[in-house]
Order: sequence, then C-alpha cells, then structure tokens
Amino acid sequence: MSLSTTFSALSDPTRRAVVERLSRGEATIGELAEPHDMSLPAFTKHIGVLVDAGVVTRRKVGRTVICSLASDSLDEAAAWITDRTAFWNVTLDRLERLVTEENP
Repeated sequence: MSLSTTFSALSDPTRRAVVERLSRGEATIGELAEPHDMSLPAFTKHIGVLVDAGVVTRRKVGRTVICSLASDSLDEAAAWITDRTAFWNVTLDRLERLVTEENP
C-alpha cells in the first residue's frame, strides 16, 4: 500500500485506537468496537478503511470476524518517520554547533 493510504487510515483516532489494541493481539470486531460510542456498522467502516490500507487483516471463524494487524504493515511508515527523524536530528545538531561556535 502507499504511504499516503497508510497515514490517511491512521489519521482517525478511532482507527489509531484499533491499531493500538491489535498491537496486543487479535480481537473480534465486537471486542474492538466495545470501547467506542458508535454503531457497529459505523465502526465496521473504520475496520474497512484499515483493511483497505493493508494495516489490518480480518478473517471469519464461523459467524465471528477476527481482526489482527497485518504483519509488517506499518514498516514503510515507520521507516519514513525514522528517516525524517534522522534528517532533523542531524540538521538540528548542525544548527546547535553553529550557534554555539558563534556565541561562545
């Protein structure tokens, strides 16, 4: 999936809460929906966005839908953030050296 799709899916606090919960292990749609004050159809749309972005997988066991984080689903986003963090750390370290050298 594209980085934009991943970040778009994670832009919503409900979807981030789902990812946080699934980071501790798989869960049913009902378990995931329980702490959220919305209808089950509305909540299921959030799950659909995460599935479409490749962040979450779902499977049916009988009549129960079980969700889990897609393996390595957030690796590209994490790598992008790590690269930006490294860039800004180097840039700010340079700035600090320049300011320190000019103002002893």
